[in-house]
Amino acid sequence: MEVERDTVSVGEFEFECGESIPDLEIAYEAYGEFTGENAVLVCHALTGSSHVAGHRTGKDTSGQARAWWDDIVGPGKAIDTTEYYVVCANVPGSCYGSTGPASENPETGEPYGTDFPAVTVGDWTEAQRRLLDELGIPHLHAVVGGSVGGMNALDWAKRHPDHVERVVSIAAAARLDPQCLALDAVARRAITTDDAWQGGDYYGTDDEPTEGLALARQIGHIMYLSKASMEQKFGRRAAGRDAMRTFPVDPAGTFFPYRDVESYLDYQAEKFVERFDANAYLYLTRSMDNYDLAAGFEDDADALSAFEGEALLISFTGDWHFTTEQSEQVAESFRDLDTPVAHHVIESDHGHDAFLVEPEKVGPPLSDFLGEGIDGTAITDTAEDDEDESQFAPVHTSLFS
Repeated sequence: MEVERDTVSVGEFEFECGESIPDLEIAYEAYGEFTGENAVLVCHALTGSSHVAGHRTGKDTSGQARAWWDDIVGPGKAIDTTEYYVVCANVPGSCYGSTGPASENPETGEPYGTDFPAVTVGDWTEAQRRLLDELGIPHLHAVVGGSVGGMNALDWAKRHPDHVERVVSIAAAARLDPQCLALDAVARRAITTDDAWQGGDYYGTDDEPTEGLALARQIGHIMYLSKASMEQKFGRRAAGRDAMRTFPVDPAGTFFPYRDVESYLDYQAEKFVERFDANAYLYLTRSMDNYDLAAGFEDDADALSAFEGEALLISFTGDWHFTTEQSEQVAESFRDLDTPVAHHVIESDHGHDAFLVEPEKVGPPLSDFLGEGIDGTAITDTAEDDEDESQFAPVHTSLFS
């Protein structure tokens, strides 16, 4: 598979907050060959990178050794790189190649830290548009995203409705609910109350806010899993004898078992702090929390009213982070506009992580939609087709066989 990996300067960039930086660099990867009408933009999730496809040994410039959606993007896969020219760009504010808090401020020669401007999902969209301009791509066949990447995809339909034909929003919503906002707030507080955070000016020191970032990531992992998946994975089992506690424990705590679920969270946290920047986590979670599809418009339908393409929404029954009901609300907004739309509900116990770990369920409807659109495929608009009270019942079609 032919792969482009590069970082492109898009010049001076003004963020929605009104502040500017003299030079915004965007790291991207692209796969396949551009024919003029076959470009597909993939929007990554919160801590993802531009490295969406293609395994390789060692770490690449994105910071991730393994492609985050390799089961979906590639030759002969759902987003087929022999048919489409696939672009994935790391968003501003991240730490995987694009300009963010850890990047050098050219005016001071030091990392931006918390002097970096506040970043929104809208800024992500505009940066992607600028990157595509640099790459000579005026129009997209489709934009696809999962989680906050799905919000990013919806934002394309809002901000650049004439530049994209098909929008796919997976495990996403028009906005976060208060419970998720609250959990994200606690996660950020775990970072900012870590003494090593130092107001965000910890770069170049021997002590970074790893404990705070680890706690923040653990809260995130709890959000990504469902009750059913946690029961299946861990139950109340004690961790194996070789498992070592990562965090300090009170004296009385040593009497009680170190449980498998604790060990899992500690392991994930240890891995995460090795690859991610604490300030970037603060910036990106605020970008996600702040997003509201209806901002600047009367409602969600009004925000999407200029989009004349087609839309596919995919949600998962076990996902309480971005619920099936929230996806259905977006689908209703498209229906109010008579926009061709399908809301494809997948039965899953995996929680929010389902869009990453169940490619056999996500891939078929995604592939059909990209290739044929809604009218030409067997994609089921679950809520629209069901007439009984179970409007969010799972889809059972040949797509999953």
